[in-house]
Amino acid sequence: MPYRRLPNTDAARIRAMRIALEKGKEVPPHRMAYSPKTIVRLQKFLPQFEHIIHLQRQSVASQNNKSKEYFETVRKARLYLTHFVRVMNMAIIRGDLPEETRAFYGLATNDPTVPSLNTENELISWGKRIIEGEEYRIRKGGCPITNPTIAVVKVRYQNFLEAWNHHRTLAKRTMDYTARNNELRKEADDIIVQIWNEVENTHSTLPDDQRMSECENYGLVYFYRKNELNKAVISTEAQSSIWP
Repeated sequence: MPYRRLPNTDAARIRAMRIALEKGKEVPPHRMAYSPKTIVRLQKFLPQFEHIIHLQRQSVASQNNKSKEYFETVRKARLYLTHFVRVMNMAIIRGDLPEETRAFYGLATNDPTVPSLNTENELISWGKRIIEGEEYRIRKGGCPITNPTIAVVKVRYQNFLEAWNHHRTLAKRTMDYTARNNELRKEADDIIVQIWNEVENTHSTLPDDQRMSECENYGLVYFYRKNELNKAVISTEAQSSIWP
């Protein structure tokens, strides 16, 4: 006997529920193959499930669309901070600034390397130290470092912070929708199983072919096992040879 296969994607779940719901609208209540209680549950649940899926897809699309712009903002902030530290180190090498200048930015006075800026957290931490350090050094009477100035670096850094906050908001929203969808997906499966069980039970006394046909009208999906499929093909070919 063919076996039924439950939907394993959201699109297939929605399709199965829509078919059952449309059938429920077409058939009079006394001829319905599943209970009025179940159709009420389906009518309430389906729009909610479709809405959450729409919001999840919309959120993922928005996140993907903004990703390129976000990573470019991160790159620019990293680039300007790196260049600022390098220019400061070159000024120290030339003797224009003392080694103690590095201390204003939280750097070791004898270490000319650029701090690691590979992660967003490192960018946030070092960006804050470098900007505040340079502003404090200037207030103390120090000569401003140029090309880039700290004002230009600060603009790039603030653009990064805004983009980072927005990126986190989008990511959290997507995770929330995904978690909610996972919860609703379980309920969708439960509703589909309930409908399909009731439909099959209603048509259980019919001959196999007729029973399958009636059940498929309500959205049930049947698959033949490999050996059953071979037999069905042979049977079809035999009938074709009898009836030209």
